[in-house]
Amino acid sequence: MLDSIDISLLREINVNRITALDNPFILITDCAPIIAIFIPLAFIVIGLFKKRKKIWMEGLMIAAPYLLAAGILNIIKVLIVRPRPFTTYSFIQKLSNGGSSSFPSGHTSDAFAIATIVSLLFPKRVVIISMFIWATLVGYSRLDLGVHYPSDVLGGAAIGAGSSLFFFYLYKRKRKEEPILK
Repeated sequence: MLDSIDISLLREINVNRITALDNPFILITDCAPIIAIFIPLAFIVIGLFKKRKKIWMEGLMIAAPYLLAAGILNIIKVLIVRPRPFTTYSFIQKLSNGGSSSFPSGHTSDAFAIATIVSLLFPKRVVIISMFIWATLVGYSRLDLGVHYPSDVLGGAAIGAGSSLFFFYLYKRKRKEEPILK
């Protein structure tokens, strides 16, 4: 039942895609891991360069859920060896690289981990909206390009966002335990 919904939705997205958007979606998908690494690294480097502990600590706080999500994701990919949709269904057009097992989507996990933690740390409307538009486009691009099923993307989003929520909970809890000295 769920498999038929998964492939039906993917077929609708991939086969009936707007081909003029192929190159923009390839760019979005190819840049996703770079952006996910660049954001925390930029905070760390800028914080160290300017000798501002708060900034480089924010970089570490952004990197932590990204790294946790990557670890969880790779364990799941080893345990659940799901073939990519383009290898199982000849009507799915592969327009991007897809490496290991299909479930869950690593690109989507990366994007949602970064989008969630950045939105929690900097809760401004423009930050939240732009981060989640980016993460959603990354997830959608994986479907449009034929390398993931919708459930792979949802699983990746849940792992990424969940890792960020976990770290943010720990961060808030730790801050409550420490007295604020003035």
